[in-house]
Amino acid sequence: MEPVDSRSLFERNLNALSRRNPELCAWLSAAGLRTAPCRYRFLEARSGDTVPALIDGSGVARSLHSTMDPKREAERLLSAANDAGFVVFLGLGAGIVPLEALNLPGTSGVLVIDYDIAGIAELFRVCDYAGLLGDSRCTLLVDPAPALVESAVLELYRPALSGGIRVLPLRARVEQDRGNFGAAGEAVRRGIEKVSSDYSVQAHFGMRWFGNIIRNVMAVPVRPHDALDLSPPREAVICAAGPSLDMQIPLLLERKGQGRGRPFVISTDTALPALVRRGLTPDAVVSIDCQHISYYHFMDSVCRKIPLFLDIASPPLLSALSDFPIFFSGGHPLAMYLRRKWMPLPVLDTSGGNVTFACLSLAESLGARRVTVCGADFSYPAGKIYAKGTYVFPYFERRQNRLSPLEAQVSAFLFRSPFLPDDSAESPAGLRRYEMATMRSYRLSFERKVSEVDVEVSVMPGLGIPPVIRRNPLPRSPGNNAACDFALGKPAASAVEFLEGYRRDIDALPPMCKERETSAYLQGLNADAEQVFTTLLPQMAALKHRRPELSPSEVFDAVKRYCIDEIGRTLNSYGTVD
Repeated sequence: MEPVDSRSLFERNLNALSRRNPELCAWLSAAGLRTAPCRYRFLEARSGDTVPALIDGSGVARSLHSTMDPKREAERLLSAANDAGFVVFLGLGAGIVPLEALNLPGTSGVLVIDYDIAGIAELFRVCDYAGLLGDSRCTLLVDPAPALVESAVLELYRPALSGGIRVLPLRARVEQDRGNFGAAGEAVRRGIEKVSSDYSVQAHFGMRWFGNIIRNVMAVPVRPHDALDLSPPREAVICAAGPSLDMQIPLLLERKGQGRGRPFVISTDTALPALVRRGLTPDAVVSIDCQHISYYHFMDSVCRKIPLFLDIASPPLLSALSDFPIFFSGGHPLAMYLRRKWMPLPVLDTSGGNVTFACLSLAESLGARRVTVCGADFSYPAGKIYAKGTYVFPYFERRQNRLSPLEAQVSAFLFRSPFLPDDSAESPAGLRRYEMATMRSYRLSFERKVSEVDVEVSVMPGLGIPPVIRRNPLPRSPGNNAACDFALGKPAASAVEFLEGYRRDIDALPPMCKERETSAYLQGLNADAEQVFTTLLPQMAALKHRRPELSPSEVFDAVKRYCIDEIGRTLNSYGTVD
């Protein structure tokens, strides 16, 4: 069956799509003009609904929905996903299931994925999608590459607002194209893993990030350090704090003392005391941790003349430990907002989640041609946890007593999480590597970073793995040899003026009514207000983690009050009239 007014229905569907996705609209319009219907037959269910049937390779038409009552079938499918605020549908069909999902009160958004643009154009001639596509919570992807699917999940799914997420395949459709839908399902899984990991970090550190950033704004130097030399080094050495650093420091001391041509040493904050106690003063130190335990890395180290590269979300007192504090922007939404609205902070890639990863980003930004990495074990080889001289040993020594000696504390630290099987074929014979899931994630992200940077990277052989990672860099353009400019640009306003304006912008965000929660709320914000709202998401994740019973609107209202009050306390602490 095909309705007589198929052309007008096609235009109606395109018109609904064009409001939010004009590119796909134009693509479908062109496909509808140049292809004749041949992918589907259309049946009428007993309920009166139109049901598309996909013609397979043998010419058999396979119905995508129930030919009795497809809406009741949709209700049964969705009953298994009643805890999901965001639903990913593999297969469009007649759009019945995603439309039913949008009618549920707790649905924050749906993502529909399908393939074969000509087939979708044919569906648009017969099935009415205006209600589905006209809903701002619905996103349709046609013939997407896996990378696009993954990025769509990262962009659209916000756990603090959306709640849970589920993937529902339209099985009759998926079975006819297992390759594409299988790749899409894997991309969705990767996207969910990344969002979940990021959400977990936000849930633990969201409030602390915000407080640290607000206070660090008041400490950012507004003038460049005239005495700071960051000319491009030919070779940089990154010092992580793994146990293999113990055997590599003597080699570094020998090279450091060679004078001209010596490498530029970049230390992680954890490795700093181990280097300083053995007479090796690094040329730069990088710290990205927002937790106060970062102070332990600096307590017994003389580092005032060492440039200290700090994530803007670092503990505020760290910047006072160096004459050359250099704040940079990582991936926090508020840090990116600062760059756009207040001061162009330099950017380092901190997406790997560990400071060694950030050090490699710094080496690349400084213009280094070669990078050697030391102490990057990403494991506890032979049960050793850190290089000698790092903070953990004095910390445990101060806490030990007869019931909890140093060895017991080290053992508890080592066995605090389950270990993964050793996946390395390059571990020395008889050497047990203790690797946790987080460490493996760090290692894999670091290896990915190595494969992407325009730098030749090698990892010094030691106790960890892999012993050597190397990549020959691509030829640099003549203008690509200059160091990244870590001198701060001119701020658009004073720190006090920026914070006062930011506080007013937060206060001006409209309330999130229950009937306008999540994506519907975002649709009503202008671009500036949406940027302000985005800076609140980590705090919302943290509060939702502590108070899971709160609705999105309640979480939003509480976070607004908290952020406004926190900015007020900061301004008052600096003697600013509130």
